[in-house]
Amino acid sequence: MELDYFMSKWLEEHLQSWKDEQVTEERDFIDALLSSVEDQNSLDEHKKENVVKATALNLIIAGTDTTSLTLTWALSLLLNHPKVLERAQEELDNNVGKERWVEESDFKNLPLLQAIIKETMRLYPAGPLSLPREAMEDCYIGGFHVRKGTILLVNVYKLHHDPRIWPNPCEFQPERFLGSNIELDDRSQQFYIPFSSGRRSCPGISSAMQMNHLMLARVLQGFNLSTPMNAPVDMSEASGISLVKSAPLEAIITPRLQSNLY
Repeated sequence: MELDYFMSKWLEEHLQSWKDEQVTEERDFIDALLSSVEDQNSLDEHKKENVVKATALNLIIAGTDTTSLTLTWALSLLLNHPKVLERAQEELDNNVGKERWVEESDFKNLPLLQAIIKETMRLYPAGPLSLPREAMEDCYIGGFHVRKGTILLVNVYKLHHDPRIWPNPCEFQPERFLGSNIELDDRSQQFYIPFSSGRRSCPGISSAMQMNHLMLARVLQGFNLSTPMNAPVDMSEASGISLVKSAPLEAIITPRLQSNLY
């Protein structure tokens, strides 16, 4: 409710600026959306405002929630696999150093970091079920007759844990995405679809991957990580639309860079 109220006030401010003719160019994403729906003559003003607000809310919620889930699962996996955590920090130290913060331009030199993110999204896809799709005509899928109008969902979690595709599918093995698999195409790879696939795959894939890499890289570069009493992290999953941990992640962090960088 608070986010909806905030978005409504933000939209009101933008609309007032447009009405007062104070806007000569698009200042941000809300302006771009308003400009886009202005050309939709089939929508009345109230519907246009709802379209803008709903689109902005969807991007904020989908973008922040899925990214935070991926980071939480990645840190949990690394805390339970300290040797992989150590290797990831060594990779950062060797390719970035400790005199500056890691940047997006460094990612090409951090293949293990990329592999950790991909393996995390394989094991714990933020959306375990794809968004629903409707069959527009009678068809056959995998030998099954699907009638027109049938609602279909892809079980992404099951696909990512299929032992016919992924050896030892429940084990955390970033090496799956190293070597010849390092350039795995997230948009089209048939058996790895954390962002869905095809023409209607997640439009935020590039932004999400950039955020995932940068957030995890900076946490690993800037801090040593451990758990209270060195206890293993509980990896139990809670049920829901998104794949969340059933128990919050508890970790102890201590700085590992020089103090002037914080």
